[in-house]
Amino acid sequence: MPTAIIADDERLMRDQLRLRLGQAWPELEIIGEAKNGDEAIELVEQLKPDFAFLDIRMPGKTGMEAAQAIGSKTHIVFVTAYDTHAVEAFERGAVDYVLKPPEHERLLVTVERLKTHLNKPALDVNSSVTAMLSQLAEKITAKPTYLQWIQASIGQDLRMIPVEEILFFRSDEKYTCVQTAKYEALIRKPVRDLAEELDPSLFWQIHRATLVNVNAIEGVTRDIRGRHLVLIKGKSDKLEVSRSFLHLFKQM
Repeated sequence: MPTAIIADDERLMRDQLRLRLGQAWPELEIIGEAKNGDEAIELVEQLKPDFAFLDIRMPGKTGMEAAQAIGSKTHIVFVTAYDTHAVEAFERGAVDYVLKPPEHERLLVTVERLKTHLNKPALDVNSSVTAMLSQLAEKITAKPTYLQWIQASIGQDLRMIPVEEILFFRSDEKYTCVQTAKYEALIRKPVRDLAEELDPSLFWQIHRATLVNVNAIEGVTRDIRGRHLVLIKGKSDKLEVSRSFLHLFKQM
């Protein structure tokens, strides 16, 4: 039975990839999961999987750095959200790739490729592939540092939501609601972390548990208790503004 590990710092993405791989290749056994490149290297050393699915960008050692350490010991499959550059780079390299979110049809292509590698030695991440990955890393790091999309779960599915489509985020004790004009999704990341990762010119924090898209604000009103409430375009939701964030609306 073929075996693999998955390395991604997002739990939802690991769960989604495990699910999609199970559908595309039921015989493949996922024998380990890692949250960063260092853990991925340890898992490969301990478990000796046939394949390692590595997210390119992870804390600590990145997927690219991990690949250079383990590329001769297991077949590498990179997982990336950067489709344009990834397709150009990986089609020329000695590695395969999966785009986020993993789509069934594309994953079937990857699975067929991987099956042909099962009885072959792993390809070392040689100098040409390393150079290709370095070029890809430069293109990725040149992008804005703010989040461009959010990975959120809707039932058993993982949705990749462009941040500009999100009206607001609102947290409770366990989850954060991601509200768009068409649907509601859930993530585990708290508002305090999102506030540091989103463009502050696009998302304002108006409460310790609420972030709102500036472009989604229809206006601000006050209720009979004197609380300031943000009105959202096209929605009935009214989001309370904490006193410490009232200064954001002085110009409105």
